[in-house]
Amino acid sequence: MAWSIAEVARMSGVTARTLRHYDEVGLLPPAWIGSNGHRYYEEADLLRLQQILLMRELDLGLREIRGVLDSQVDQVSVLREHHRRLLAERNRLETLARTVGRTIAELEEGKDDNTMTKINRPENLFEGFEPSRADADAEAEVRERWPQAWEEAQQARETMTAEDTEEWQREVTAQMIRFAEFMVAGTPVADPAVQAEVDDHYQGICRFWTPNADAYKGLGQTYVDDPRFRANFDKIADGLAVYQRDAMAAYADARLS
Repeated sequence: MAWSIAEVARMSGVTARTLRHYDEVGLLPPAWIGSNGHRYYEEADLLRLQQILLMRELDLGLREIRGVLDSQVDQVSVLREHHRRLLAERNRLETLARTVGRTIAELEEGKDDNTMTKINRPENLFEGFEPSRADADAEAEVRERWPQAWEEAQQARETMTAEDTEEWQREVTAQMIRFAEFMVAGTPVADPAVQAEVDDHYQGICRFWTPNADAYKGLGQTYVDDPRFRANFDKIADGLAVYQRDAMAAYADARLS
């Protein structure tokens, strides 16, 4: 039995564009190409795609994944590591659920007696969050779409200490919150204050790689199109991914074109 590229995209959640890219780099060629030019995949190809997606979850790059698949590394070991990380993620989500539940309880307690709500321990609001996840996902997207930029980023990252990385992560989180504040206030994306924030964002990206106008706008679009990105932004505020994409596009048109 064989499946078309559209059917594989629907089943796996991987876009047809990405599947074609996997074919182009020799990672996942189709079983055959029909007379209509469409790619078709067989069961072995679906299993290989599952392995690719599992290793992407483990933050392996495409070249690393191809090396693993071509060298016939023990797939059970890879799956065991993936299982371990899934269990860790489950524990993190359980912590997040407790965090949200605790916040709801404290907010409702203040509502019942019409007093101003106060959070007893503000630090509890953020237990279980991973502020740098959005940028980790962005890094994975860069690695796939702009491999040369990924190499530049890796070289820059190697020079950072643990303290540097922790400070950078705090900066990223604070910046996302500032963008959300602009959005909630109804500030247009072309407003000078917003564009100044975008400039800080762009300069932060340039610490690792230097995108041109198309690449920077493409990164912003990825924030919206990729469910992982959008979920990370929506943790801060609904619609934040779209707002930041539009702000980045305005910046790219005005400053990078």
